[in-house]
Amino acid sequence: MTRGIRSAIIGSGMIATVHARAVRAAGGEVVGFLGSRPGRAAAIADAWDAVEFRDLDALLRADVDVVHVCTPNGTHVAYSEAVLRAGRHVICEKPLATSVEGAVRLVDLAASSGLVATVPFVYRYHPVVRELRARRLSGSFGRWNALHGSYTQDWMLSPDAGNWRVDDTTGGVSRAFADIGSHWCDLVEFVSGERLASASAVFSIAVPERPVASAASFSLADAGARTARVTTEDVAIATFVTDAGVPANVVVSQVAAGRRNRLWFELDGAEGSAVFDQEQPETAWLGAADGARIIARGTAPMSPDQNRLAYLPAGHAQGYQDCFTAFVADTFAAIRGDNPEGLPDFADGLRSARIVDAVARSAASRSWIDIADAEVRSIREPLRL
Repeated sequence: MTRGIRSAIIGSGMIATVHARAVRAAGGEVVGFLGSRPGRAAAIADAWDAVEFRDLDALLRADVDVVHVCTPNGTHVAYSEAVLRAGRHVICEKPLATSVEGAVRLVDLAASSGLVATVPFVYRYHPVVRELRARRLSGSFGRWNALHGSYTQDWMLSPDAGNWRVDDTTGGVSRAFADIGSHWCDLVEFVSGERLASASAVFSIAVPERPVASAASFSLADAGARTARVTTEDVAIATFVTDAGVPANVVVSQVAAGRRNRLWFELDGAEGSAVFDQEQPETAWLGAADGARIIARGTAPMSPDQNRLAYLPAGHAQGYQDCFTAFVADTFAAIRGDNPEGLPDFADGLRSARIVDAVARSAASRSWIDIADAEVRSIREPLRL
């Protein structure tokens, strides 16, 4: 494929714009947008010098290579199925599906189609994250003793915060954990190499009623909007045991005042510990028996995986959008026939769906729930000879 890869985006919200920026930065072309609100879709298409598709059939008839599904969770399966059946590669926002069954169906369809199908677990693309993973692979931390951390936000703190995610028919039975806890679990499994095997969780609802009207993410609904009872969690606390018997714990909240997007983990090993904070993504903390130190992105020595992603000199900050661009670039590379290390695909989306399902069932039953294994191993390790 010699020309730039052509992308169409289903959705017109905040994350659709993030995808569009990443496509352009990765050398692709944004062909057009399909949105549920024609006025908004037309405006975003105009801003990106792209077309507005009138419906899905028109999008799938267009000359596009890959379709980005950036829509409410409950529509992911239907859109992704349609895209794959039309012979197009697909990037589907997480969660891949609101049920394990839907995710299994998509994994099977993607495998049988031979098309590239990826899910943006983009925090894997922080260069410092790759450095920590490389050090784990080299044996720097020894056997893990504990994995713990949190993912906290405050965008749902106000009782006036309303969003389609609050409705379990469009967002799924879990909100906070499925939305951001899924990122924490994917990242910790990816870096640590451990595999979560069972879960015990509790959910809580901080705001019992919220506006019904759909509001843009990280914004408030209009004054006087009708409210409805909230059925999805604002806070989730989950404890896990891994296949190897290592305990893990995460606190997830979308009502933590002052926390904009703090994905934080600590991995404690017999020979050393590692800490990463997504709000301070240029550094990581390394602990040892004789003290601790901070390592910074772009500072020698660097693992090959960090070096590949650290495209700016040290001290010139890279962040979330850079991660997204690297993820999209790796997806494009896979479309061209390469096999990029650590690219999250639909198998990883299924893995996440199984974890979310177990956590939600545990919270509902107040019992330990086993996390069923995916049909294919989703965390692919480098070949070691």
